[in-house]
Amino acid sequence: MAKDIIVFDLETKKEFAEIGGRNHPELLGVSVLGAYSYNENRYCIFEERELGEFENMLKNTGLLIGFNSNAFDIPVLQPYLSLDLKTIPSLDMMDAVVQGVGFRVSLDNLARTTVNAAKSADGLTALQWFREGRIQEVKDYCLKDVEVTRLLYEYGKQNGHVRFIPRNAIEPRQIAVDWMRHLPVAEPEERQFRLI
Repeated sequence: MAKDIIVFDLETKKEFAEIGGRNHPELLGVSVLGAYSYNENRYCIFEERELGEFENMLKNTGLLIGFNSNAFDIPVLQPYLSLDLKTIPSLDMMDAVVQGVGFRVSLDNLARTTVNAAKSADGLTALQWFREGRIQEVKDYCLKDVEVTRLLYEYGKQNGHVRFIPRNAIEPRQIAVDWMRHLPVAEPEERQFRLI
């Protein structure tokens, strides 16, 4: 079976102000994690207590895709897993954007401009929902972010660029991306030998 490609996003139980700043994202805690598996062609959602199931998905993953995932999602998630996430190849689309234009651009700006898709809320709203026990709304928001991230990834992979609208501008600007190079290399199939 080919290595899976997984697009993921997570929501936290705390905000940076509660943990003394941005130096220790691992202290934020995971409220929910959403994922899309290309091998299974399906979206999945996990609450904190179910993250072991996500770890099982990761065991056959050749590429983990996120947005701002290297600086945020991966460090927040790592304490929940026995698997070292650094051993899984990853594509952080935010890193590619920063490399292309020299500054951060929001997922919402990129998705609206590139694929006409939008986030349904923001992380602080999701955190408020979590605190109010509105877990289904947090799940729906998280899965929408996964869907938007996936659409942006697929567009960039196919077209070699994504677009955004800079501040104080009307016309979109294009950012070249090379996301094809991140695809997992197929495992060579076992050769069958025939006795002569």
